[in-house]
Amino acid sequence: MPQQVQGVIAPGRNEPVRVETIVIPDPGPGEAVVKIQACGVCHTDLHYKQGGINDDFPFLLGHEAAGVVESVGAGVTDVAPGDFVILNWRAVCGTCRACLRGRPWYCFDTHNAQQKMTLASTGQELSPALGIGAFAEKTLVAAGQCTKVDPSVAPEVAGLLGCGVMAGIGAAINTGNVGRGDTVAVIGCGGVGDAAIVGSRLAGAARIIAVDIDDRKLETARAMGATHTVNSRSADPVEAVRELTGGFGADVVIEAVGRPETYQQAFYARDLAGTVVLVGVPTPEMKLELPLLDVFGRGGALKSSWYGDCLPSRDFPMLIDLHQQGRIDLGAFVTETIGLGDVEKAFARMHEGDVLRSVVIL
Repeated sequence: MPQQVQGVIAPGRNEPVRVETIVIPDPGPGEAVVKIQACGVCHTDLHYKQGGINDDFPFLLGHEAAGVVESVGAGVTDVAPGDFVILNWRAVCGTCRACLRGRPWYCFDTHNAQQKMTLASTGQELSPALGIGAFAEKTLVAAGQCTKVDPSVAPEVAGLLGCGVMAGIGAAINTGNVGRGDTVAVIGCGGVGDAAIVGSRLAGAARIIAVDIDDRKLETARAMGATHTVNSRSADPVEAVRELTGGFGADVVIEAVGRPETYQQAFYARDLAGTVVLVGVPTPEMKLELPLLDVFGRGGALKSSWYGDCLPSRDFPMLIDLHQQGRIDLGAFVTETIGLGDVEKAFARMHEGDVLRSVVIL
């Protein structure tokens, strides 16, 4: 039977979020109901609230989550009730041209649950953030959005791989192909940027330059593995990166802000034949202008990183194992744990710059 649970919705553009009773249908074919244990508060959720993604209000927010599978629909074989899973927002189809070419991390037909969750009070259909909607006691997803991992890991840590941490680590390792001895610059040292620093360190980068406008964030970036920091309020970041690299620029520059001006900084802060990785998410109205001759003359690669170009079934268990071995500290990303009723306050704290991740515990 359908269940009623508590969840956080964004009712309209820039309106305060609120906790409402929502209806979770029984899972249909290929679907699963997951009891959420923890969900991180991500900037993408704030973008949804602000109308920066689309106007399909009301949204059921939350997507950076871990929990336990409660029930599954017909045809589901990869997960079963009782499995501890991390939720992902790119459930690969296995049949599109990217999947058939052995590149499922580029899947062009990722999917979500077919049924809709609704508001109990009105029956209005909800749009789940990134097809997940995990600021809720339970949620309905496509079974392919569930990745089984070691159940001994803390859910508030595991869930962070569902979005920001995976995006940053993957931007360095999967998209940027950071290698041993490389020099990496990371522009924007929030959760995703710091995860890119962790990924670069894991890949063996010799020098990791963190760039931000907030000294507190730069201090955190050093704790995450940055070897040098640049405050771009007081120094030209392009010149600073060049100075730290013998005048050449970095081998890989990861732009974790998603703005035209910081992308231009990334473009000019890289070495000849270097790589720029855009993992910061721009808004629809943003435009980029670069001299085409510079694009040609500098060579190298300009890449966008979708979800860190990850394959959840491959990358989530691997990173959990590395965390369990002590080789990466996923817990360092958790600034505070909060309840469902504290999400609006968590959004406000994002603007204050003193939080990496607030994590809702259910």
